[in-house]
Amino acid sequence: MDKSNRPNPLLEQTGKCNITTPVQHQSKTNRPTRNQPAYRPPINNERDWDPVRTDMKRQHRMPFGAEFMTEDTVRFNFWAPTARRVELLIDNDRPRPMQAIGGGWYEQTCQPVLADSRYSFQIDDDMRVPDPASRYNPDDVHAASQLIDPAAFDWCDGEWHGRPWEEAVIYEIHTGAFTPQGTFSAIEQKLGYLADLGVTGIELMPVAGFPGRCNWGYDGVLLFAPDSTYGTPDDLKRLVQSAHRHGLMVLLDVVYNHFGPEGNYLHCYAPQFFTDRHQTPWGRAINFDGEYSRIIRDFFIHNALYWLEEYHFDGLRVDAVHAIMDDSQPDFLEELAQQVHATLGANRHIHLILENDHNAAHYLQRNRSGECTGFTAQWNDDAHHACHVLLTGERDGYYADYADNPILHLGRCLTEGFAYQGEVSIYRHGTPRGEPSAHLPASAFVWFLQNHDQIGNRAFGERLATQVPPEALRAAVILLLLSPSVPLLFMGEEWGAREPFPFFCGFTGELAQAVTTGRRREFAQFSGFHDPHRLQEIPDPCDASTFLLAKLNWQTQNDPPHRAWLMLYRTLLALRLQTIVPLLPDITGSSFEILTSHALQAAWQLTGHGKLTITVNLGDVPVKISHLPPGRLLFSSHDQSGQSNPAPGMLPAFSAALYLKDSHESR
Repeated sequence: MDKSNRPNPLLEQTGKCNITTPVQHQSKTNRPTRNQPAYRPPINNERDWDPVRTDMKRQHRMPFGAEFMTEDTVRFNFWAPTARRVELLIDNDRPRPMQAIGGGWYEQTCQPVLADSRYSFQIDDDMRVPDPASRYNPDDVHAASQLIDPAAFDWCDGEWHGRPWEEAVIYEIHTGAFTPQGTFSAIEQKLGYLADLGVTGIELMPVAGFPGRCNWGYDGVLLFAPDSTYGTPDDLKRLVQSAHRHGLMVLLDVVYNHFGPEGNYLHCYAPQFFTDRHQTPWGRAINFDGEYSRIIRDFFIHNALYWLEEYHFDGLRVDAVHAIMDDSQPDFLEELAQQVHATLGANRHIHLILENDHNAAHYLQRNRSGECTGFTAQWNDDAHHACHVLLTGERDGYYADYADNPILHLGRCLTEGFAYQGEVSIYRHGTPRGEPSAHLPASAFVWFLQNHDQIGNRAFGERLATQVPPEALRAAVILLLLSPSVPLLFMGEEWGAREPFPFFCGFTGELAQAVTTGRRREFAQFSGFHDPHRLQEIPDPCDASTFLLAKLNWQTQNDPPHRAWLMLYRTLLALRLQTIVPLLPDITGSSFEILTSHALQAAWQLTGHGKLTITVNLGDVPVKISHLPPGRLLFSSHDQSGQSNPAPGMLPAFSAALYLKDSHESR
């Protein structure tokens, strides 16, 4: 066997997190459920936090990068298979030759070395590069890395085991645009507000090191290093810990399908990281299934475990996995999920979320007990697209697949998961898309009316609140927050924020020009941009002013229309957590009935004779209905008190209502 491509025993030997805590406080219990005494409900007052564990240390051991072996002893590992010679540079000391140990690996153990020292690798005497597994690069991605000692941070959230996924209400955040300061610490100051809103988890768009001062995050090149524009590693750890104090899960968006176009030096000394066997929208694919792929797979698996262990994240959202090319068995995604569950699954609620255009339902399978054995859920673009067509009438681009019968597609999403479960996609040139998903629970699908993609993929980054009548949006919000699928909100939507979220990045020079030109060329194929002057109005992604456009204006929250939206979201989320979430384990089946081209009724059967029913009309004309759903009215868009029904036999325009028939009621 090629030694350089051997299974890496270090994955098993060092893939688990070192946790140091007073012995008498170590927990031996499995992860709690809502019905077990160890489960803590959301905490709205930090003074109520009474951690069982104090002075806890978390460090993920891995065969990549720099690892503190003792307080002042550091082992450096670097994989550079095409290098003839590698030297280690620490601060201003003379270069230290690293030992070649075979298979392209170089190693050096140094003592004494202090935390926060800067280091880099010099290859063949003529190229200096940062550590690809750097834990922090304070001076951007081209400069030296900084030594981080994970044991220097004291954790005190040992009582936190996470939350069951059925309780999830996710709030997506771009760190730089969420607050005026654009930092981890500034997000921390908003956690009380988010807990009061009724969300149960936040999801950070990618924070891995990227070039420049701003970026959506999907151009990261230092995947283990929180970007320095947002703060330090300790700032991010404090954010996660504070979120747990407020009863909030924290998910991280990670990108494993490509590296960004600037600051990625792997091509220079480890081209085996990439392969010509597969191509992606970003060029050569990452090598997950060829020679040397064991090392590459371990690199990304360790990255996932690192965020979940060393930073105590509660889960990961894995970006665009349809662009991860891998013909091996098990494929990378299957191995990733297996390693995460094997390492962390015993005493924590860990959630792995997919973005997958292929609608590959087999990644979402449950065992006979209903427990997740792979990925917890997938972002359901089908549900968004169908609802968006109903609300806006748009048919360009990927909306073409939903334009023929959007209400049918929406009904399937509400009751079966995906709209496309093997059907032919017009947008994808007549190819079949998707796998059967009706057997999966509703919690396997994350639904949203807005997210970073669906706003930012628009030329001007307009939010939905600027595109549709408020009454129509209100009905859609009720449907989103009161149906069984897991809802996701995009930052600011809860008060009807109108700031756009256009695509932005911090590239300069020729790369910046190529990105700007390419984006405008992409929109030239759409009917609204045939005029060249209109194309030039599209914001330049690399202009600093475009990033500033995306920043939320928190002052508008106090304006009367925005206060009304905020009250609606709080009311609906409270109803969801109090009434809908407890019913989710009791769902035994589902169905829907199309009422008109813009209206439907969806129902979920509950254990016994119970039924949860939603009626929704996203059209501008009332709809006659033969009978009202069974049970009591829990919420109506025309009467927030929930005490009176709409006019008998009539579903008003732009309306939604929720009914519940309890299981003990007669048929």
